[in-house]
This record gives sequence, C-alpha cells and structure tokens, in this order.
Amino acid sequence: MRTLTKHSKAFTMIELVFVIVVLGILAALALPRMERDIRQEAADNILSAIRYTQHLALNDDKTNPFDPVWQKTLWHIRFSLDGAGRYFYTVASNMDHGTNVDQNETAIDPANGKYLYNEAGTAVIDPDESPNIFIGKLYGIDSVDFSNCQTIANNVTNASTHIAFDQLGRPHKGVFGVATNDYRTVTKADCTITFGFQDGSDPLSIGIIKETGHAYIVGQDTL
Repeated sequence: MRTLTKHSKAFTMIELVFVIVVLGILAALALPRMERDIRQEAADNILSAIRYTQHLALNDDKTNPFDPVWQKTLWHIRFSLDGAGRYFYTVASNMDHGTNVDQNETAIDPANGKYLYNEAGTAVIDPDESPNIFIGKLYGIDSVDFSNCQTIANNVTNASTHIAFDQLGRPHKGVFGVATNDYRTVTKADCTITFGFQDGSDPLSIGIIKETGHAYIVGQDTL
C-alpha cells in the first residue's frame, strides 16, 4: 500500500536573511523619528505661552485713565534666570505696580492647574509651580535676545526681556519703566525673540507682529 507523505511549507535560508535585512532597514529609518526633538518642543512650549499671554490680555482690559502707570498691569510674559543661572518664564499681570511679580498676580497653567511662577527665582520647583516654565532646565536654553522691539516711547529697541499685550492684542515693550498715561510702549516694529541652546543647536526665533501681536515660529510661519 502506498503511503502519502504531507509536505509542510517553510522559509528557506535566503528568505530569512532577506526578511532580516528588510526589518533592519525599516528600524534604521524609524529610530531617528523616535528621538526627542528638543528644539521643536521648546518652540511649542514658548509659543503657546506667548499666545496664552495675549489671550489673557484680550479678555482683561487694563486701560485706566486715572492710573498714570496702568501699562504696568498689562498681561506679560517675562524671561528670567533662576538661582542656578537657567532661564524660566512667568506670565503675570503686575497689579500692585511693584518691581517683582507675586504669585497671586500670575496666570494658571491650563495644562496642569499650577502657577506660571517661580518664587524668588530659585532653582527649586515648588509643588504649586508649573514645571513647564523652566525652559533652561527642560531644553537647555541659555540665552534670550529681543530684537527690533522698538517702541514709540524711545524709538530704540528696549533691552528688557518681557513682552506685554493690551486689550486689542497689540504688543508692548518696556511697560515696567513707563510713567506716562498713554500708549507709548506699543511696539512700532515686529519683534523677534531668539533663544540659544547650550548644546549648540540652531537658535530658535519667535516673531511677534506689531499691531496684531500675532506670534509665530520663524521658519514655520503658517503655524
């Protein structure tokens, strides 16, 4: 009696080698995309904070004809150094006209419900402070430079590291040093804020258009 033998299909050695080579190529292409893009993360964080500052200003008219220094109360974002020499930002409205911003004058981070504030510029993050503000620690940002932020007041670029917005969304510069009840702190040219990185990565630039206050990442103007 004839016996029938069942043959099972199997991969040949050549086919296995081919599959391994293809998988290796796909892995090599995918790995770079899985790495963190620190520069883009920093750009998204800072741009969101600037736009959030303008949003707060649009919904909170600080104009007061009876207060000669009402510009000091405009919602603003300020970049400062902490105790370890690393940059962080605060988003606040300086209601008491003081030189320092108090915690109760700062905005709440919509991402976590914590203050966009750092007490006394220390290097320690308190439990009620948003970790998102510490751009030096998070992304290695080691320089912040404002360019072309000329105001009506002095017709030159103001050296302060903050930008404020009024109820119309217009950007203001140098609001903490003003002593006149007018709009002389409105910028008369588009601003560019440039952030440098400790690791030597290409600088990040964020533009803010005069009159409208529209903020965008330079090189990604459609965003």
